[in-house]
Amino acid sequence: MRFKVLAAAVLCALFAFLAAGGAGAAEYTLKLGHLANEDHSWHKATLKFAEEVEKLSGGRIVCQVFPNEQLGNELDVIQLIHTNGAHMVITGESMQNWAPKCALIAVPYMVRDMDHLTKVLTSDIGKAIEKDIIDKVKLRPVSAFVRAPRNLTSKRPVTKPEDLNGFKIRVPNVPLFVKVWETFGAKPTPMAFSEVFTSLQQNVIDGQENPLDLIRSGSLYEVQKYVDLTEHVYGWIYLVIGEEFFQSLPADLQKAVLDAGKAAEVYERDLFLADVAANEKFLKEHGMEFVTVDKAAFAALAGPAVEEFLKTKPADVLELYKKIIEIK
Repeated sequence: MRFKVLAAAVLCALFAFLAAGGAGAAEYTLKLGHLANEDHSWHKATLKFAEEVEKLSGGRIVCQVFPNEQLGNELDVIQLIHTNGAHMVITGESMQNWAPKCALIAVPYMVRDMDHLTKVLTSDIGKAIEKDIIDKVKLRPVSAFVRAPRNLTSKRPVTKPEDLNGFKIRVPNVPLFVKVWETFGAKPTPMAFSEVFTSLQQNVIDGQENPLDLIRSGSLYEVQKYVDLTEHVYGWIYLVIGEEFFQSLPADLQKAVLDAGKAAEVYERDLFLADVAANEKFLKEHGMEFVTVDKAAFAALAGPAVEEFLKTKPADVLELYKKIIEIK
């Protein structure tokens, strides 16, 4: 009897081992790193990508997702991809160091709204930016994720550029952003986002600019009264895969990766729209007032500053910028 029990246990262990081996028998395991946390729509969309690529490849590809910069920051992961230490990352205008057209991914008052952004991404201009990324960064976009528009927050309402005279505003350390806010009459101060709450609390700065999700997650509603709807940057960001690795895949698995990317893109867009509504509701419930601004006046001032900045890039970047502005 004891022998039968032992034999049965051995068989169960063998079956479990074989089942585990079968489940882990993928031909390719992708490592995908990004900066967002687990609650962000980008992270949820990468999980959707992982689910879809495994399904579409019949289990031949599995994807491991590493949020919160677990594999390093954006540029670290790009370097890992180039040295075969990772395979995928979410990245955007940082790629302009290699591909100048990527400077267009986040430009003040270039993209008017979500409909305009969709037209840009699906146009020949969008394809030209993607080709620049493939050719020069050696990364292939598989999804384009939406970024919530950046808005100003303040302790007093701002409706027009003149309201910003002498206004001390925190901005990220992006030269174009600094130049544009100077053009508005403000006094931009680059600083890390981690320092913003305390700086607002201590009146070191008068305001800052960010999407609603960061205004919420940074608890800025505790130290700012107004969300001034400047919507000065509508941008996007890419989920990319290493081009060398992508080309090493059989044609059917390349298709699985691209199809999974499109599924993730659609999924992220729906999440994004829901998140924007939820964040606005939350901030209003926590005492913030939303202020309509004269966006045309801000855009008119931003345009010349943006063009001066883009003149420092190859000529075709400024040409694409002008074409984007003209898209109706």
